[in-house]
Amino acid sequence: MADLEPLSPPWWLKQLHRQLLKQREAFECYDAYYRGEPPRPPWVAEQAYESFKRLLHLTRSNYMGLVVDSTAERLQVEGFRIGDERGADAETWRIWQDNNLDNLSDQALLEALIGGCSFLLVAPPLVDGASPLVCAEHPTQATVAYVPGTARTVPAAALKVWVDETTEQQFATLYLPDELYKFQAPKQVAGMPADRIQWQPREVPGEAWPAPNPLREVPLVELANNPRLLTGGVSEIADVVSVQDRIAKTLVDRLMTQDYGAFPQRWATGYPDTDGDGNRNVVDVGHDRLVTSDVAETRFGQFDAAALDPYSAAKREDVKDIASRTRTPAQYLLGELSNVNGETLKASESGLVAKVRQRMRAFGDGLERAMLLARRAAGLPADQQIETIWRNPEFRTEGELVDALVKMSTLGVPREALWERWGASQQEIGRWRTMAEEEARRDPVRAISQAIGQGYGSPDDDDADS
Repeated sequence: MADLEPLSPPWWLKQLHRQLLKQREAFECYDAYYRGEPPRPPWVAEQAYESFKRLLHLTRSNYMGLVVDSTAERLQVEGFRIGDERGADAETWRIWQDNNLDNLSDQALLEALIGGCSFLLVAPPLVDGASPLVCAEHPTQATVAYVPGTARTVPAAALKVWVDETTEQQFATLYLPDELYKFQAPKQVAGMPADRIQWQPREVPGEAWPAPNPLREVPLVELANNPRLLTGGVSEIADVVSVQDRIAKTLVDRLMTQDYGAFPQRWATGYPDTDGDGNRNVVDVGHDRLVTSDVAETRFGQFDAAALDPYSAAKREDVKDIASRTRTPAQYLLGELSNVNGETLKASESGLVAKVRQRMRAFGDGLERAMLLARRAAGLPADQQIETIWRNPEFRTEGELVDALVKMSTLGVPREALWERWGASQQEIGRWRTMAEEEARRDPVRAISQAIGQGYGSPDDDDADS
Protein backbone atom coordinates (compact mmCIF):
# COMPACT_ATOMS: atom_id res chain seq x y z
CA MET A 1 0.00 0.00 0.00
CA ALA A 2 3.06 2.24 -0.18
CA ASP A 3 1.88 3.69 -3.52
CA LEU A 4 -1.55 4.68 -2.17
CA GLU A 5 -2.23 8.03 -0.59
CA PRO A 6 -2.92 7.52 3.14
CA LEU A 7 -6.56 7.95 4.15
CA SER A 8 -7.69 7.99 0.51
CA PRO A 9 -10.61 5.67 -0.44
CA PRO A 10 -8.32 3.09 -2.17
CA TRP A 11 -6.02 3.15 0.87
CA TRP A 12 -8.95 2.57 3.23
CA LEU A 13 -10.24 -0.24 1.00
CA LYS A 14 -6.93 -2.10 1.11
CA GLN A 15 -6.38 -1.42 4.79
CA LEU A 16 -9.85 -2.53 5.91
CA HIS A 17 -9.93 -5.54 3.59
CA ARG A 18 -6.68 -6.78 5.09
CA GLN A 19 -8.13 -6.21 8.57
CA LEU A 20 -11.28 -8.08 7.57
CA LEU A 21 -9.29 -11.10 6.37
CA LYS A 22 -7.56 -11.38 9.76
CA GLN A 23 -10.87 -10.92 11.56
CA ARG A 24 -12.47 -13.60 9.35
CA GLU A 25 -9.68 -16.10 10.01
CA ALA A 26 -10.01 -15.69 13.78
CA PHE A 27 -13.79 -15.92 13.68
CA GLU A 28 -13.83 -19.09 11.58
CA CYS A 29 -11.52 -20.79 14.07
CA TYR A 30 -13.71 -19.93 17.07
CA ASP A 31 -16.88 -20.73 15.11
CA ALA A 32 -15.55 -24.22 14.39
CA TYR A 33 -15.08 -24.79 18.13
CA TYR A 34 -18.56 -23.43 18.85
CA ARG A 35 -20.07 -25.91 16.37
CA GLY A 36 -18.11 -28.77 17.92
CA GLU A 37 -15.90 -29.20 14.85
CA PRO A 38 -12.43 -28.01 15.91
CA PRO A 39 -10.13 -27.13 12.99
CA ARG A 40 -7.50 -29.59 14.19
CA PRO A 41 -8.09 -33.19 15.33
CA PRO A 42 -6.80 -34.47 18.68
CA TRP A 43 -3.12 -35.38 18.66
CA VAL A 44 -2.38 -39.03 17.95
CA ALA A 45 1.07 -40.58 17.41
CA GLU A 46 1.80 -40.59 13.68
CA GLN A 47 2.38 -44.35 13.54
CA ALA A 48 -1.00 -44.95 15.19
CA TYR A 49 -3.04 -42.40 13.26
CA GLU A 50 -4.37 -44.74 10.56
CA SER A 51 -5.32 -47.42 13.09
CA PHE A 52 -7.22 -45.01 15.32
CA LYS A 53 -8.60 -42.64 12.67
CA ARG A 54 -12.02 -44.25 12.95
CA LEU A 55 -12.20 -43.18 16.61
CA LEU A 56 -11.44 -39.49 16.07
CA HIS A 57 -14.97 -38.51 15.09
CA LEU A 58 -16.21 -39.95 18.42
CA THR A 59 -14.13 -37.48 20.43
CA ARG A 60 -16.43 -34.50 19.91
CA SER A 61 -17.62 -33.22 23.26
CA ASN A 62 -18.77 -29.67 22.62
CA TYR A 63 -18.33 -27.60 25.79
CA MET A 64 -17.57 -24.41 23.84
CA GLY A 65 -21.16 -24.26 22.63
CA LEU A 66 -22.43 -24.51 26.20
CA VAL A 67 -20.13 -21.69 27.35
CA VAL A 68 -21.40 -19.33 24.63
CA ASP A 69 -25.07 -20.31 24.83
CA SER A 70 -25.24 -19.98 28.62
CA THR A 71 -24.32 -16.30 28.20
CA ALA A 72 -26.32 -15.64 25.02
CA GLU A 73 -29.59 -16.92 26.48
CA ARG A 74 -29.46 -14.25 29.21
CA LEU A 75 -28.89 -11.31 26.84
CA GLN A 76 -32.29 -10.03 25.78
CA VAL A 77 -33.12 -6.44 24.88
CA GLU A 78 -36.47 -5.20 26.21
CA GLY A 79 -36.42 -1.62 24.90
CA PHE A 80 -34.66 1.76 24.94
CA ARG A 81 -35.25 4.57 27.39
CA ILE A 82 -34.83 8.09 25.98
CA GLY A 83 -33.86 10.95 28.30
CA ASP A 84 -35.93 10.96 31.50
CA GLU A 85 -38.74 8.78 30.16
CA ARG A 86 -39.99 6.30 32.73
CA GLY A 87 -40.51 3.51 30.21
CA ALA A 88 -39.32 2.36 26.81
CA ASP A 89 -39.58 4.84 23.96
CA ALA A 90 -42.32 3.74 21.57
CA GLU A 91 -40.82 5.21 18.38
CA THR A 92 -37.40 3.68 18.95
CA TRP A 93 -38.98 0.33 19.71
CA ARG A 94 -41.10 0.58 16.54
CA ILE A 95 -37.91 1.00 14.47
CA TRP A 96 -36.41 -1.96 16.32
CA GLN A 97 -39.34 -4.25 15.60
CA ASP A 98 -39.85 -3.06 12.02
CA ASN A 99 -36.34 -4.38 11.35
CA ASN A 100 -37.04 -7.73 13.07
CA LEU A 101 -34.34 -6.98 15.59
CA ASP A 102 -36.09 -9.03 18.28
CA ASN A 103 -34.64 -11.99 16.41
CA LEU A 104 -31.68 -10.49 14.58
CA SER A 105 -30.24 -8.88 17.72
CA ASP A 106 -30.08 -12.32 19.34
CA GLN A 107 -28.14 -13.58 16.33
CA ALA A 108 -25.83 -10.56 16.29
CA LEU A 109 -25.04 -10.93 20.00
CA LEU A 110 -24.46 -14.67 19.55
CA GLU A 111 -21.94 -14.06 16.74
CA ALA A 112 -20.21 -11.43 18.89
CA LEU A 113 -19.89 -13.90 21.77
CA ILE A 114 -18.43 -16.49 19.41
CA GLY A 115 -15.93 -14.34 17.54
CA GLY A 116 -15.58 -11.18 19.61
CA CYS A 117 -17.65 -8.77 17.53
CA SER A 118 -20.56 -8.33 15.15
CA PHE A 119 -22.12 -5.24 13.61
CA LEU A 120 -25.29 -3.25 12.98
CA LEU A 121 -25.55 -1.29 9.74
CA VAL A 122 -27.93 1.71 9.71
CA ALA A 123 -29.37 3.15 6.50
CA PRO A 124 -32.11 5.68 5.68
CA PRO A 125 -35.60 4.35 4.87
CA LEU A 126 -36.14 3.07 1.34
CA VAL A 127 -39.41 4.97 0.96
CA ASP A 128 -40.84 8.00 2.69
CA GLY A 129 -42.72 7.16 5.86
CA ALA A 130 -40.99 3.81 6.35
CA SER A 131 -38.63 2.98 9.18
CA PRO A 132 -34.87 3.31 8.71
CA LEU A 133 -33.02 0.10 7.97
CA VAL A 134 -30.99 -1.52 10.75
CA CYS A 135 -29.29 -4.71 9.55
CA ALA A 136 -27.20 -7.20 11.50
CA GLU A 137 -23.85 -7.82 9.81
CA HIS A 138 -21.63 -10.88 10.19
CA PRO A 139 -18.01 -10.40 11.35
CA THR A 140 -16.71 -12.28 8.29
CA GLN A 141 -18.24 -9.63 6.03
CA ALA A 142 -17.82 -6.31 7.87
CA THR A 143 -15.21 -4.42 9.84
CA VAL A 144 -14.58 -0.91 11.13
CA ALA A 145 -11.55 1.27 11.91
CA TYR A 146 -11.47 3.97 14.57
CA VAL A 147 -9.93 7.40 14.90
CA PRO A 148 -6.69 7.00 16.89
CA GLY A 149 -6.85 8.26 20.45
CA THR A 150 -10.63 7.87 20.83
CA ALA A 151 -10.55 4.54 22.71
CA ARG A 152 -12.36 2.88 19.79
CA THR A 153 -15.41 5.11 20.16
CA VAL A 154 -15.23 7.30 17.03
CA PRO A 155 -15.29 5.29 13.77
CA ALA A 156 -13.12 6.59 10.93
CA ALA A 157 -14.15 4.16 8.18
CA ALA A 158 -15.96 0.86 7.69
CA LEU A 159 -16.11 -1.83 5.03
CA LYS A 160 -18.63 -4.48 4.03
CA VAL A 161 -17.57 -7.25 1.61
CA TRP A 162 -19.73 -10.02 0.21
CA VAL A 163 -19.86 -12.51 -2.69
CA ASP A 164 -22.82 -12.72 -5.06
CA GLU A 165 -24.16 -16.27 -4.85
CA THR A 166 -25.14 -16.35 -8.53
CA THR A 167 -22.18 -14.79 -10.32
CA GLU A 168 -19.63 -15.32 -7.51
CA GLN A 169 -18.46 -11.77 -8.10
CA GLN A 170 -17.12 -9.91 -5.11
CA PHE A 171 -18.66 -6.64 -3.96
CA ALA A 172 -17.54 -4.11 -1.38
CA THR A 173 -18.90 -0.89 0.09
CA LEU A 174 -16.60 1.54 1.84
CA TYR A 175 -18.26 3.82 4.40
CA LEU A 176 -16.62 7.15 5.20
CA PRO A 177 -18.20 9.94 7.27
CA ASP A 178 -19.05 12.02 4.20
CA GLU A 179 -19.18 9.57 1.30
CA LEU A 180 -19.90 5.96 0.30
CA TYR A 181 -17.73 4.14 -2.27
CA LYS A 182 -18.87 0.94 -3.98
CA PHE A 183 -16.45 -1.53 -5.58
CA GLN A 184 -16.53 -4.87 -7.34
CA ALA A 185 -14.03 -7.55 -8.30
CA PRO A 186 -14.19 -10.70 -10.45
CA LYS A 187 -14.58 -14.17 -9.00
CA GLN A 188 -11.59 -15.02 -6.85
CA VAL A 189 -9.33 -17.61 -8.45
CA ALA A 190 -8.39 -20.57 -6.24
CA GLY A 191 -4.97 -20.10 -4.74
CA MET A 192 -4.80 -16.37 -5.42
CA PRO A 193 -4.10 -14.38 -2.23
CA ALA A 194 -7.14 -12.35 -1.23
CA ASP A 195 -4.87 -9.35 -0.63
CA ARG A 196 -4.20 -9.18 -4.38
CA ILE A 197 -7.82 -8.71 -5.44
CA GLN A 198 -8.14 -5.96 -8.04
CA TRP A 199 -11.08 -3.83 -6.96
CA GLN A 200 -12.80 -1.59 -9.51
CA PRO A 201 -15.41 1.14 -8.94
CA ARG A 202 -18.97 -0.17 -9.12
CA GLU A 203 -21.41 2.28 -10.59
CA VAL A 204 -25.09 1.84 -9.75
CA PRO A 205 -27.63 3.35 -12.16
CA GLY A 206 -29.15 6.48 -10.68
CA GLU A 207 -26.44 6.84 -8.02
CA ALA A 208 -23.41 9.10 -8.00
CA TRP A 209 -19.91 7.67 -7.44
CA PRO A 210 -19.03 8.34 -4.74
CA ALA A 211 -22.45 8.66 -3.17
CA PRO A 212 -23.00 11.14 -0.33
CA ASN A 213 -23.40 9.67 3.13
CA PRO A 214 -26.85 10.88 4.28
CA LEU A 215 -26.11 10.15 7.94
CA ARG A 216 -22.86 12.17 7.92
CA GLU A 217 -21.34 9.48 10.12
CA VAL A 218 -19.92 6.00 9.60
CA PRO A 219 -23.14 3.90 9.78
CA LEU A 220 -21.54 0.57 10.73
CA VAL A 221 -21.67 0.08 14.51
CA GLU A 222 -19.59 -2.58 16.26
CA LEU A 223 -21.08 -4.80 18.96
CA ALA A 224 -17.96 -5.77 20.87
CA ASN A 225 -17.82 -8.56 23.43
CA ASN A 226 -15.70 -7.71 26.48
CA PRO A 227 -13.56 -5.26 24.45
CA ARG A 228 -9.96 -4.33 25.16
CA LEU A 229 -8.75 -0.77 24.67
CA LEU A 230 -6.38 -1.55 21.80
CA THR A 231 -7.65 -4.79 20.30
CA GLY A 232 -11.44 -4.56 20.61
CA GLY A 233 -13.77 -7.46 21.28
CA VAL A 234 -12.62 -10.86 22.52
CA SER A 235 -14.23 -14.23 21.87
CA GLU A 236 -16.00 -15.73 24.86
CA ILE A 237 -14.05 -18.97 24.32
CA ALA A 238 -10.64 -17.51 23.45
CA ASP A 239 -9.23 -18.54 26.82
CA VAL A 240 -10.49 -22.13 26.87
CA VAL A 241 -10.14 -23.63 23.39
CA SER A 242 -6.88 -25.21 24.57
CA VAL A 243 -8.81 -26.91 27.39
CA GLN A 244 -11.30 -28.22 24.82
CA ASP A 245 -8.32 -29.68 22.93
CA ARG A 246 -7.15 -31.39 26.12
CA ILE A 247 -10.58 -32.93 26.60
CA ALA A 248 -10.54 -34.24 23.03
CA LYS A 249 -7.09 -35.77 23.59
CA THR A 250 -8.29 -37.45 26.79
CA LEU A 251 -11.30 -38.87 24.97
CA VAL A 252 -9.08 -40.27 22.20
CA ASP A 253 -6.89 -42.00 24.78
CA ARG A 254 -9.93 -43.37 26.59
CA LEU A 255 -11.49 -44.70 23.39
CA MET A 256 -8.25 -46.37 22.36
CA THR A 257 -7.98 -47.91 25.81
CA GLN A 258 -11.57 -49.13 25.61
CA ASP A 259 -10.87 -50.65 22.22
CA TYR A 260 -7.69 -52.48 23.16
CA GLY A 261 -7.24 -52.57 26.92
CA ALA A 262 -10.62 -52.55 28.61
CA PHE A 263 -11.11 -56.29 28.06
CA PRO A 264 -8.72 -58.71 29.81
CA GLN A 265 -5.99 -60.00 27.51
CA ARG A 266 -5.25 -63.72 27.94
CA TRP A 267 -1.86 -65.39 27.83
CA ALA A 268 -0.46 -68.92 27.74
CA THR A 269 3.06 -70.32 28.28
CA GLY A 270 4.31 -73.75 27.37
CA TYR A 271 1.37 -74.31 25.02
CA PRO A 272 2.40 -76.40 21.97
CA ASP A 273 2.36 -74.53 18.68
CA THR A 274 1.11 -77.57 16.73
CA ASP A 275 -0.94 -80.64 17.47
CA GLY A 276 0.06 -84.27 16.86
CA ASP A 277 -0.85 -83.99 13.15
CA GLY A 278 1.31 -80.95 12.63
CA ASN A 279 -1.59 -78.49 12.48
CA ARG A 280 -1.24 -75.10 14.16
CA ASN A 281 -2.91 -75.01 17.58
CA VAL A 282 -5.59 -72.32 17.90
CA VAL A 283 -7.04 -71.52 21.32
CA ASP A 284 -10.81 -71.27 20.91
CA VAL A 285 -12.05 -69.27 23.90
CA GLY A 286 -15.71 -68.93 24.86
CA HIS A 287 -18.01 -68.89 27.86
CA ASP A 288 -18.90 -72.57 27.28
CA ARG A 289 -15.44 -73.85 26.36
CA LEU A 290 -12.59 -75.25 28.43
CA VAL A 291 -9.03 -74.84 27.22
CA THR A 292 -6.76 -77.78 28.12
CA SER A 293 -3.26 -78.97 27.28
CA ASP A 294 -1.49 -82.33 27.55
CA VAL A 295 1.78 -80.54 28.29
CA ALA A 296 2.40 -80.36 32.01
CA GLU A 297 4.36 -77.07 31.72
CA THR A 298 1.48 -75.20 30.10
CA ARG A 299 0.14 -72.28 32.10
CA PHE A 300 -2.86 -70.07 31.34
CA GLY A 301 -3.78 -66.62 32.70
CA GLN A 302 -4.97 -63.11 31.84
CA PHE A 303 -3.82 -59.54 32.34
CA ASP A 304 -5.85 -57.07 34.35
CA ALA A 305 -8.24 -54.88 32.35
CA ALA A 306 -7.05 -51.30 31.78
CA ALA A 307 -8.72 -48.85 34.14
CA LEU A 308 -10.88 -46.13 32.54
CA ASP A 309 -11.50 -44.11 35.69
CA PRO A 310 -8.32 -42.00 35.36
CA TYR A 311 -9.47 -40.77 31.96
CA SER A 312 -12.90 -39.82 33.32
CA ALA A 313 -11.28 -38.01 36.23
CA ALA A 314 -8.94 -36.09 33.91
CA LYS A 315 -11.84 -35.04 31.70
CA ARG A 316 -13.84 -33.93 34.71
CA GLU A 317 -10.97 -31.74 35.94
CA ASP A 318 -10.68 -30.10 32.53
CA VAL A 319 -14.42 -29.39 32.49
CA LYS A 320 -14.09 -27.79 35.94
CA ASP A 321 -11.28 -25.67 34.51
CA ILE A 322 -13.61 -24.44 31.75
CA ALA A 323 -16.32 -23.70 34.34
CA SER A 324 -14.01 -21.64 36.54
CA ARG A 325 -12.33 -19.70 33.73
CA THR A 326 -15.59 -18.80 31.97
CA ARG A 327 -17.75 -18.52 35.12
CA THR A 328 -20.18 -21.02 33.63
CA PRO A 329 -22.06 -22.89 36.39
CA ALA A 330 -20.62 -26.36 36.81
CA GLN A 331 -24.07 -27.95 36.60
CA TYR A 332 -24.39 -26.61 33.04
CA LEU A 333 -21.22 -28.42 31.95
CA LEU A 334 -21.28 -31.51 34.14
CA GLY A 335 -25.03 -32.10 34.01
CA GLU A 336 -25.13 -32.84 37.74
CA LEU A 337 -27.69 -31.23 40.03
CA SER A 338 -29.15 -32.96 43.05
CA ASN A 339 -30.36 -31.90 46.50
CA VAL A 340 -29.52 -28.25 45.81
CA ASN A 341 -31.53 -25.52 47.49
CA GLY A 342 -32.37 -22.17 45.97
CA GLU A 343 -29.63 -20.23 47.74
CA THR A 344 -26.94 -22.66 46.64
CA LEU A 345 -28.19 -22.57 43.06
CA LYS A 346 -28.25 -18.77 43.11
CA ALA A 347 -24.69 -18.66 44.46
CA SER A 348 -23.50 -21.09 41.76
CA GLU A 349 -24.85 -18.76 39.06
CA SER A 350 -23.67 -15.50 40.61
CA GLY A 351 -20.47 -15.45 38.55
CA LEU A 352 -22.35 -15.98 35.30
CA VAL A 353 -24.87 -13.26 36.18
CA ALA A 354 -22.08 -10.80 37.01
CA LYS A 355 -20.34 -11.62 33.71
CA VAL A 356 -23.54 -11.13 31.71
CA ARG A 357 -24.15 -7.75 33.34
CA GLN A 358 -20.63 -6.69 32.39
CA ARG A 359 -21.17 -7.83 28.79
CA MET A 360 -24.42 -5.84 28.71
CA ARG A 361 -22.55 -2.59 29.28
CA ALA A 362 -20.30 -3.07 26.23
CA PHE A 363 -23.08 -4.36 23.99
CA GLY A 364 -25.38 -1.59 25.20
CA ASP A 365 -22.99 1.10 23.95
CA GLY A 366 -23.14 -0.30 20.42
CA LEU A 367 -26.89 -0.84 20.45
CA GLU A 368 -27.52 2.68 21.74
CA ARG A 369 -25.32 4.29 19.09
CA ALA A 370 -27.05 2.30 16.34
CA MET A 371 -30.52 3.29 17.55
CA LEU A 372 -29.52 6.95 17.84
CA LEU A 373 -28.39 6.80 14.21
CA ALA A 374 -31.68 5.16 13.30
CA ARG A 375 -33.62 7.89 15.12
CA ARG A 376 -31.67 10.52 13.21
CA ALA A 377 -32.45 8.75 9.92
CA ALA A 378 -36.12 8.73 10.92
CA GLY A 379 -36.11 12.46 11.65
CA LEU A 380 -36.46 11.96 15.40
CA PRO A 381 -34.44 13.85 18.05
CA ALA A 382 -31.07 12.11 18.40
CA ASP A 383 -29.30 14.42 20.84
CA GLN A 384 -30.76 12.92 24.02
CA GLN A 385 -29.34 10.27 26.29
CA ILE A 386 -30.41 6.74 25.47
CA GLU A 387 -30.28 3.66 27.66
CA THR A 388 -30.72 0.01 26.71
CA ILE A 389 -33.29 -1.84 28.82
CA TRP A 390 -32.19 -5.45 29.33
CA ARG A 391 -34.14 -8.34 30.74
CA ASN A 392 -32.90 -9.33 34.19
CA PRO A 393 -30.26 -12.05 33.60
CA GLU A 394 -30.81 -13.58 37.04
CA PHE A 395 -33.09 -16.62 37.12
CA ARG A 396 -35.13 -16.83 40.36
CA THR A 397 -38.13 -18.83 41.47
CA GLU A 398 -41.49 -17.05 41.49
CA GLY A 399 -41.72 -17.40 45.28
CA GLU A 400 -38.34 -15.73 45.84
CA LEU A 401 -39.09 -12.99 43.34
CA VAL A 402 -42.55 -12.19 44.71
CA ASP A 403 -41.21 -12.05 48.24
CA ALA A 404 -38.45 -9.64 47.19
CA LEU A 405 -40.87 -7.43 45.26
CA VAL A 406 -43.31 -7.22 48.18
CA LYS A 407 -40.48 -6.11 50.45
CA MET A 408 -39.33 -3.56 47.87
CA SER A 409 -42.85 -2.14 47.59
CA THR A 410 -42.90 -1.44 51.33
CA LEU A 411 -39.80 0.73 50.78
CA GLY A 412 -41.71 2.88 48.30
CA VAL A 413 -40.35 1.46 45.04
CA PRO A 414 -42.83 2.46 42.27
CA ARG A 415 -45.05 -0.21 40.81
CA GLU A 416 -43.65 0.11 37.30
CA ALA A 417 -40.12 -0.49 38.59
CA LEU A 418 -41.41 -3.61 40.33
CA TRP A 419 -43.09 -4.77 37.13
CA GLU A 420 -39.80 -4.36 35.28
CA ARG A 421 -37.93 -6.24 38.00
CA TRP A 422 -40.54 -8.98 37.75
CA GLY A 423 -39.53 -9.49 34.13
CA ALA A 424 -42.48 -7.95 32.32
CA SER A 425 -41.67 -6.63 28.84
CA GLN A 426 -42.00 -2.93 28.15
CA GLN A 427 -45.14 -3.64 26.12
CA GLU A 428 -46.68 -5.51 29.06
CA ILE A 429 -45.78 -2.64 31.39
CA GLY A 430 -47.48 -0.22 29.03
CA ARG A 431 -50.63 -2.34 29.00
CA TRP A 432 -50.59 -2.72 32.79
CA ARG A 433 -50.15 1.04 33.18
CA THR A 434 -53.18 1.64 30.96
CA MET A 435 -55.21 -0.91 32.89
CA ALA A 436 -54.19 0.69 36.21
CA GLU A 437 -55.19 4.14 34.94
CA GLU A 438 -58.57 2.83 33.79
CA GLU A 439 -59.10 1.15 37.15
CA ALA A 440 -58.16 4.39 38.93
CA ARG A 441 -60.80 6.26 36.97
CA ARG A 442 -63.43 3.70 37.94
CA ASP A 443 -62.40 3.56 41.62
CA PRO A 444 -60.38 6.68 42.55
CA VAL A 445 -60.61 6.09 46.29
CA ARG A 446 -58.97 2.70 46.00
CA ALA A 447 -56.29 4.08 43.71
CA ILE A 448 -55.43 6.82 46.23
CA SER A 449 -55.27 4.34 49.09
CA GLN A 450 -52.99 2.06 47.09
CA ALA A 451 -50.74 4.99 46.20
CA ILE A 452 -50.50 6.03 49.84
CA GLY A 453 -49.75 2.42 50.80
CA GLN A 454 -46.83 2.42 48.38
CA GLY A 455 -45.51 5.72 49.70
CA TYR A 456 -46.55 7.90 46.77
CA GLY A 457 -48.49 10.38 48.89
CA SER A 458 -51.92 11.75 48.06
CA PRO A 459 -52.99 14.29 45.42
CA ASP A 460 -53.35 16.87 48.23
CA ASP A 461 -49.63 16.56 48.92
CA ASP A 462 -48.82 17.68 45.38
CA ASP A 463 -51.20 20.64 45.69
CA ALA A 464 -49.58 21.66 48.96
CA ASP A 465 -46.12 21.53 47.38
CA SER A 466 -47.23 23.71 44.50
